[in-house]
Amino acid sequence: MRDKIKEVLKNVHLIVSLLIVVPTAIIYGSPSILPEYLEIQVNTKDLSNMLRAIACLYIGVSFVWFLGVLKMAYWKSATQLNVLFMLTLATGRLLSMVFDGLPTDGYVFGVIAEFIIGFFSIYQLKKYSTK
Repeated sequence: MRDKIKEVLKNVHLIVSLLIVVPTAIIYGSPSILPEYLEIQVNTKDLSNMLRAIACLYIGVSFVWFLGVLKMAYWKSATQLNVLFMLTLATGRLLSMVFDGLPTDGYVFGVIAEFIIGFFSIYQLKKYSTK
């Protein structure tokens, strides 16, 4: 039982990321339901194309995180990808807030969560890579 708890604690950053990013990908990739969750109206094929591409990118990254949870051989790479994904996404959103103004509350929460998960992933990497 203790080993299972240790395994979950080691993977918590990847599990949380999966629980957030996969539903976000589904929402981004579904232009018809997107306006229900965000103030985005998908009214051009180019915007729809861009959002579906981002959704697939999110799913692809999530697959690596999933592999990191399931197979220890992928854990370090999945965690490094999590750091890169979360901190670059958060930085981009923060830059947009500075240059474009504050977005909806969901995106403001998102940037905070992305920074927390990104820095927590660095902590996890340091904690578990030395063992």
